[in-house]
Amino acid sequence: MTRVTSDSDWAIFLNGSYGVGKSSTLDHIGDLLADAGHPFSLIDVDWYHRSWPPADSDHGNKIIEARNMATVWANFQTAGPRRLVISGVIASTEDLQRYNDALGLTVRPVRLIASPTVTEARLKGRYTESQSAKYDWHAQRHRELSDRLAAADLDETIIDTDDRRPVEVAAAVLKHFGYSI
Repeated sequence: MTRVTSDSDWAIFLNGSYGVGKSSTLDHIGDLLADAGHPFSLIDVDWYHRSWPPADSDHGNKIIEARNMATVWANFQTAGPRRLVISGVIASTEDLQRYNDALGLTVRPVRLIASPTVTEARLKGRYTESQSAKYDWHAQRHRELSDRLAAADLDETIIDTDDRRPVEVAAAVLKHFGYSI
C-alpha cells in the first residue's frame, strides 16, 4: 500500500448512522495501514463523550468531546507524524467545524451507509433481550440520523456497506484517499 502524497494536515472521518459499520471499518483501516507500515492513530468519537450527566452548558457533551479528542490527538502526535482516522457522526457544518478546530486539521468525511434491514440486524446483534429499549432507540434513531446525514451532504463520497466485509469497506475508504493496496 502506498500513499500518493505525504501531507498530514487532514484526517479521515468515517461518518454514518448507527449500525453502518464505522467502528469495524476503523479497526480494519488500522490493520491495513499497520500492515503497510503507514503511521496512524485511530479515534472512535463515542468514547470521548461518554460521561453522564453532561454539564448544563454542554448539551450532548460536545465541548468535553472536542477537548478530549484534542488532548489525545496531541499525545498521539508526540510519537511522530501520522494519519488520523476517526469514526463518528458529522451531521452539520457546526459539527465539522468543531472537529476541524479541535484537531487543527481539515476533517474529510466519508459516509458509510447500510440498508435498514442490514442495520437492524447489526444493531440486534449488539443488545441482549433485556436491552430491547436500547435497540429500539438506536433502530429508530438510525433512520432519523441517516436522513439528517443525507440532507447535510458534507461527505466526499458515500460507501454502501451492505454487501461488503469491513476489511473491504476499509480498503474502499483508503482507496478514496489515495492509498493503493
